Amino acid sequence: MSGNTFGSVFRVTTFGESHGPALGVIIDGVPSGLPLTTEDIQKELDRRKPGQSILTTQRQEADAVEILSGVFENVTTGTALAMLIRNQDHHSRDYGNLAELFRPGHADYSYFAKYNVRDYRGGGRSSGRETAARVAAGAVAKKLLEQSGVIIKACTRSIGKIYAGKFDWDFVEKNPVRTADPDKAGAMAEAINNARMNLDSIGGTVECRISNVPAGWGEPVFDKLDAELAKAMLSLGAVKGIEFGDGFAAAEKLASENNDSPTPDGWATNHAGGILGGISNGAEIIFRIAVKPTPSIARKQVTVNRNNKVAECEIHGRHDPCLCPRMVPVVEAMAAIVLADMMLRNKTSRV
Repeated sequence: MSGNTFGSVFRVTTFGESHGPALGVIIDGVPSGLPLTTEDIQKELDRRKPGQSILTTQRQEADAVEILSGVFENVTTGTALAMLIRNQDHHSRDYGNLAELFRPGHADYSYFAKYNVRDYRGGGRSSGRETAARVAAGAVAKKLLEQSGVIIKACTRSIGKIYAGKFDWDFVEKNPVRTADPDKAGAMAEAINNARMNLDSIGGTVECRISNVPAGWGEPVFDKLDAELAKAMLSLGAVKGIEFGDGFAAAEKLASENNDSPTPDGWATNHAGGILGGISNGAEIIFRIAVKPTPSIARKQVTVNRNNKVAECEIHGRHDPCLCPRMVPVVEAMAAIVLADMMLRNKTSRV
């Protein structure tokens, strides 16, 4: 088991490394007859690609997608859909000094412990660049979900201790932080830039809201909808926590305060975040993820080398001072992959 495949019916397999020739994805289970063009994929990849502002990595990648199979005359054929994204601006020389070192906060040591070999050029398979393939797959899932009217929207909820208080979804793609709060965008951007200027990075949270999911999506016991969404989000390298609805705040409440009551017109409240018993209840699905600071910083740090000797580490290259702005389309993509899979699985639940 290599852990490169996600999903049951809508099955996504990614491949490629940060500094290899290309990244790619193969999707099984895409129904035939779905209208799909490279533009559908590219618009999502353009939201994730690097070099969008001074607040993101300055690596310049077009992230131009190539559809290799599974589409004929702009319609899916029902066979395996394969897509490729070539790497064009990888500066592997920036990592030469790290060949013998385990970078603090990275997966270097754990990968080496597992495989006894590692790709030190940008982290290889553990790099955030791997998410480009996920976004390509998510674009296909979004097209499929459009048939059911499902809408997936994510935004930066907080940067450091600066929290958004408003949700103007039209504003998200109009600011480099991708927050939905026009009043907090400036302060968030300043916090990221301050971290960058101090050769550091900063963490934050991303919130995702999904509307128009009908009641009944999700599987009982082990494959609960929230469990699959949690797995999808925690499979992203920088994500260290997730909560649905009221999340951890529910632990401070009484049941009389936390229970969601159904009414003839829907739900009176939505403390559960749209999922009960692991199955969607028709209310808006709401979850938030905690994103750690980018571990690649130019400050001197203490680590050990492959001989277990203490050494100093300086990480050069081009890295995001905050991951949240570019994480937003990735969160949407992984949510779409989960929901597309659940939608197709749900078609087998009853006659």
